[in-house]
Amino acid sequence: MLERLNEAMEHIERRLDQRIEMADLARIAVTSEYHLRRLFSALAGMPLSEYVRRRRLTVAGAEVLAGERTLLEIAVRYGYGSGEAFARAFRAMHGVGPGEARRTGASLRSQPRMSFRLVVEGSSSMRYRVVEKEEFRVVGRKARVPLVHEGMNPAIADFIRSIGQETLRQIENLSDQEPEGIVSISDNLDDGRAEGTELDYFHGAVTRAAVPDGMDELTVPAGTWAVFENSGPFPQALQYLWRDVFTQWFPSNPYRSRPGPEILRTRLSEDAARADAELWIPVERTPL
Repeated sequence: MLERLNEAMEHIERRLDQRIEMADLARIAVTSEYHLRRLFSALAGMPLSEYVRRRRLTVAGAEVLAGERTLLEIAVRYGYGSGEAFARAFRAMHGVGPGEARRTGASLRSQPRMSFRLVVEGSSSMRYRVVEKEEFRVVGRKARVPLVHEGMNPAIADFIRSIGQETLRQIENLSDQEPEGIVSISDNLDDGRAEGTELDYFHGAVTRAAVPDGMDELTVPAGTWAVFENSGPFPQALQYLWRDVFTQWFPSNPYRSRPGPEILRTRLSEDAARADAELWIPVERTPL
């Protein structure tokens, strides 16, 4: 998988001054566009589209300083419809406009080319199982929240506090199948998973029961799920679990992620310092 991903990175380098189709990159990596975006963001720490943008502006910066082409020619070459659009993007990355950079020979920022390699760390193994699950519903309360990669998510914490104990008990009593109890569901995430992008967050239960008045509902189609378990400090262990799934498990197993919500069941210690977690990720077998 990593070898094919590196071939996709080479394809990007060869076409920085041309249109880059996500479908072509997914074909080279022998995976789906959806999984490629998810995997790249987990490995690289940025969306794939952002990496392409930064690489283009890095190469464009060198051409600006070289002075062999006009600024408009450079803008058009790297996919910008106008000099103004190019100048805005250039300033956002380099901290200086292209005209000023050319006049003064300013220092510019550089996005290095990326390649991926396997690094073996320790000897721990991931606990997982693969589950086939019929269509089910999630019933509970829903909010639109920003994505936070590290530490507590204040928007989610505030939302849960606003629900009230009676409603939480009502939600928990709806649970009648795996994953059991109250679960956290992340849905409609941006493919690149950039920090601050928004997602639909459900605090609910997986159930066949009728939907009580005033509660939100999410119907999830039948499919295959990979279920991962871990324990550790809260909330770091939960966030590291998701990272490890995409950076370690997917590159080593014949599965890829598919569109669908991600479900997290968490059991906190009495002092809320540690957690036992179970993460459900929608997956499909990778075609041979």
